[in-house]
Amino acid sequence: MGRTATLLHAARRLGLILAVGLGVALGLGTTATGQTGTPANNVAVIVHAEVPAVTLRRADLLDLYLGDVRFWRDGTEIVLFDQQPSSDVKSSFYDYLGRSITRMKSLWLRRRLAGEGDPPEALASDAEVLARVAETPGAIGFVRADRARDYPGVRVVRVVPLED
Repeated sequence: MGRTATLLHAARRLGLILAVGLGVALGLGTTATGQTGTPANNVAVIVHAEVPAVTLRRADLLDLYLGDVRFWRDGTEIVLFDQQPSSDVKSSFYDYLGRSITRMKSLWLRRRLAGEGDPPEALASDAEVLARVAETPGAIGFVRADRARDYPGVRVVRVVPLED
């Protein structure tokens, strides 16, 4: 390894150490994917505060956002909220689920035509998603993690990396 590569490697390790330290200091720890980072570079999956405590894995989120699961375990209907297509948060969220935005749109179009439900409502901003999830029993959505922190009426149930 050349001197430049060695220095870059050391700088990256130092950055990771600092990010871990900051995450621990802020009480963030590691994300659900095992990666560390500050809230600004993550996506938070949020639910209405009264949704029963749940642990949502990647597969669970995919089932929810495909409409395969329609009720929380207490029987409350799940209300899905989405982001506008141009959102980097939306792109990162669906990349995490292993589906492109185009693929999800196609799957929901088929479901709609088959009479199996409507796609999640796409909202214009993180602020709108936060507000709608907070006011809608059974709701779930996703926003930049730094915007979800301490927002009244919502609870973060999963944090995923925001892809650049």
